[in-house]
Amino acid sequence: MRINRRGFLTGAVASGVVAFPPRRRAAIEAAQSTRPRSVDRPFGIGAIGLRYQGSVITEKALPYGRIVALCDVDRHLREMANACFGGVAKLFEDYRGLLDRKDVDVVLIGTPDHWHTKMVIDACRAGKDVYVEKPLTLTVDEGKVLCKVVRETQRIVQVGTWQRSDVRFRQACELVRSGRLGKLNKVIVTIDGNPTGGPFENVPTPKHINWDLWLGQAPLVPYCEERCHYTFRWWYEYAGGKMTDWGTHHVDIAQWGIGADSSGPVAIDGKARFANVENGYNVPPWFHADLKYANGVELEIRCEGKIGVRFQCEKGDVFVTRSSIESDPASLLKELEMKRSEYTLYPHDVNFEPKVGKLASIENHMRNFFDCVRSRKMPISDVVSQHRSASTCHLANLSMRLGRPLRWDPEKERFVGDDEANRWLSREQRKGFEIA
Repeated sequence: MRINRRGFLTGAVASGVVAFPPRRRAAIEAAQSTRPRSVDRPFGIGAIGLRYQGSVITEKALPYGRIVALCDVDRHLREMANACFGGVAKLFEDYRGLLDRKDVDVVLIGTPDHWHTKMVIDACRAGKDVYVEKPLTLTVDEGKVLCKVVRETQRIVQVGTWQRSDVRFRQACELVRSGRLGKLNKVIVTIDGNPTGGPFENVPTPKHINWDLWLGQAPLVPYCEERCHYTFRWWYEYAGGKMTDWGTHHVDIAQWGIGADSSGPVAIDGKARFANVENGYNVPPWFHADLKYANGVELEIRCEGKIGVRFQCEKGDVFVTRSSIESDPASLLKELEMKRSEYTLYPHDVNFEPKVGKLASIENHMRNFFDCVRSRKMPISDVVSQHRSASTCHLANLSMRLGRPLRWDPEKERFVGDDEANRWLSREQRKGFEIA
């Protein structure tokens, strides 16, 4: 049975003998043949979560090691992935078995959001370095624990906010942080609104999926196909909608430019309209948030307009997207052009390539991760900055759900004088899946 990329990513084909398309198989073989030889042996790579972005990051890691272990709660998916990535990896339904292997040096995590923090913590305590997809956390309190564990274990953790490794987003932040645009007044982050859907039907759990393990810390509910796969993003139990999906990317860039990527806002005012459909998507189709930082900069997050990040500065605006960077006035970018030698935000990225596009930027990001695994330097998307960017998105969501403005102390990471809001910084976790 032959399987194309779409077939693998959707898991639409049942298990069996799966051959990778010749062109893509040749690309994998070429990547493996050009692995850097600066280490005694190639890194042993274990991948957890193999659908969609999980398969992408696994492929991008191939030049730096060999896939020795694969894990997914979907048996069909892990068998297909194994066929696609050489057919020699050990397969696991439970990720803890993968972490026990001594031949696994590096772990790639591409699971749904509600599993990210626990898996990173367990991997760090098992002595592994980690590349994990965004958003880093499901709650603010998870991030506090995670930062502590990474600091204690001294592991290298790169978060998949790859826009930091894209030349255009980096250029925009460098211009703002260098002061060449004058005082920064406001940043506008534009993302999509959330889809609506439901009510959905609960059906018997497919025999090839461990639904209890998929749910993890989340409440035990009957199997519903729309709760998992790509659409888990639109359920508050497992994610945070577009606010944490797209928002984590763009808010990270905003806070990088603001200079608040190790702190956060001091005031949040979120508004939203919820669909309130029983057994349906429960993140708001429309939302808007206004945030303020201690340095006086304002951040507006909205779900209408052209997707991207706009920095409004004293001398003009810079607007950056995944396809372009532009300024108003138009001549501003040329007038303020910076040489790469003048970049200061991440000084030791010697392998940063001036490539554009998502896949090329993920390649930059993965290269930076493996460089740091060797050097033990901090990666460009470290856990502190990514905990803070995810937290800002969580704070906006909490303000929307509570229906009122909130005041935040970024040093204590607590709401000011608001016990009710502080109770929302964590969630009840199912027994056996607690994060500690």
